[in-house]
Amino acid sequence: MTRSALPLLVWCVAAVACGGAADREADALHESAPPADGAATADIAAGISAATLLEATAMLASDEFEGRAPGSDGETKTVEYLTEQFAALGLTPGNPDGTWVQSVPLVGITPLPGDGLFVTRDSDARTFEPAADYVAWTKHVVDEVAVEDAEFVFVGYGARAPEYDWDDYGDVDLSGKILLSLVNDPPLDDIFGGPAMTYYGRWTYKHEIAAELGAAGSLVIHEPGPAGYPWEVVGSTPYAESFDLVAADDNLSRATFEGWVQRATAERLFRMAGRDFEAAKQQAADRAFEPIPLGVIGSLRIRNELRRIESQNVVAKIEGSAAPDEVVMYVAHWDHMGVDASLDGDQIFNGAADNATGTAGLIEIARAFMAPPEPPRRSILFLAVTAEEQGLLGSRHYGENPLYPAAQTVAALNMDVLNQWGRTRDLTIVGMGQSGLDAVAAETAAELGRTLAPDPEPEKGFYYRSDHFSFAKAGIPAFYADPGVEYLDKPPGYGIEKRAEYTANDYHAVSDEVKPDWDLSGAVEDLTFMYRMGVRLADGGDWPAWSETSEFRAVREEQRPQ
Repeated sequence: MTRSALPLLVWCVAAVACGGAADREADALHESAPPADGAATADIAAGISAATLLEATAMLASDEFEGRAPGSDGETKTVEYLTEQFAALGLTPGNPDGTWVQSVPLVGITPLPGDGLFVTRDSDARTFEPAADYVAWTKHVVDEVAVEDAEFVFVGYGARAPEYDWDDYGDVDLSGKILLSLVNDPPLDDIFGGPAMTYYGRWTYKHEIAAELGAAGSLVIHEPGPAGYPWEVVGSTPYAESFDLVAADDNLSRATFEGWVQRATAERLFRMAGRDFEAAKQQAADRAFEPIPLGVIGSLRIRNELRRIESQNVVAKIEGSAAPDEVVMYVAHWDHMGVDASLDGDQIFNGAADNATGTAGLIEIARAFMAPPEPPRRSILFLAVTAEEQGLLGSRHYGENPLYPAAQTVAALNMDVLNQWGRTRDLTIVGMGQSGLDAVAAETAAELGRTLAPDPEPEKGFYYRSDHFSFAKAGIPAFYADPGVEYLDKPPGYGIEKRAEYTANDYHAVSDEVKPDWDLSGAVEDLTFMYRMGVRLADGGDWPAWSETSEFRAVREEQRPQ
């Protein structure tokens, strides 16, 4: 659609989604909500509204923005739009160099078709095929990598977790080996997170520690249950371009290749070694587990096409009145998946829900903070990050290259896919139990007459799959809430049904567009919650800490020793 058509569209959709029950419910919330203490207290109706939230969402999700892919014309338009919006509200550039952006260097790596993964043991030899048996890539920013005659070693769950007294590696020298690890955590109730996945269960962690150990390759064994998704999610596009940050060493410190193998592929490797995969998997659930050399030798060559781009995080700031060096951060990713010219019909991945809504939410919360005559005690940073869809790269770049010290950052509050289906009694807290931010959230919910619920699917590790995780890794207490599931005036199960419909029909699809039946009254309430939570943090003096069992606690304690 063209810009000239957009105001009419916004007016029409707003009339449907905001003009009736949504506006009345939002107004009732603003009138009935008790005020928060501190300088940031204001009539929130002056800041957060369904109409302005929808207007910004519709703009960002319009065809003009071309799906907001990093490095595209859509990125240029998105960055310009966000900068204009923050400036119009009276915020200042958030980069200490006086600009509105933080540059994020990215490299796109496209694997080219090759010969497959060749494995041998004595006279037994086999070539595994990409997509069918395995998928592999390299993070090395080079045209070609090769691993020749490296031994496979099974490392169980591949976890080195001192807070749980667990170490799958011990003192074994694994340099130059190809490591095979199980996805998720050991299935034990009394340690790790019980049914909830910890970071040690994430496939990304297993590749990271493999690099630290000097491994030549790292392959995670895919099983649909523990992974939380079918093989097709990881194995259907073996030659797709992927992006990564550009490190000073061109990522040569990573393992030469990383990837996944099907369970059936792992079983074949174990049979070649004269071992039983299931028996080894049972061994891996014991603290006494030690790496198992398989005596199977593997070779793999990967050729790449490379392209480098410069993307941008957008950064805006409200300077604190009394403690300006202490920062409360709001985060949302502005990027989506761009345009796929190979598709028939609609080719634009507009990303309306994911994450034009969350990006528009940044603007709404900024508007609410600018309404009072005085700023809060602490500074507020609004960070719209790039390349979330490529692996949380924009937020990871900030975490590794912070514009404001992590030790002086109180918390990061993330917004990713807001509620489009109406008001809820509750909010779903993803990662409940991770930090003292739970207590701040509980106080805020009580103030607003709402309840908090834990993630109903903690085994899927959603806490590690959006941008707040990058800040958690950097030691900053990080908070993420999903829409609730107890919808007002809706039958039981309505929220779960709507989420399932969105995931099945619109998630990462060209159909993720602004819908005429959207009801953003729930999003307004959720943004109000996030705003009030930020007020408590910004006008207070507390420093929420990680819980005793959190895998991020040690980093924070080093930053802020007691």
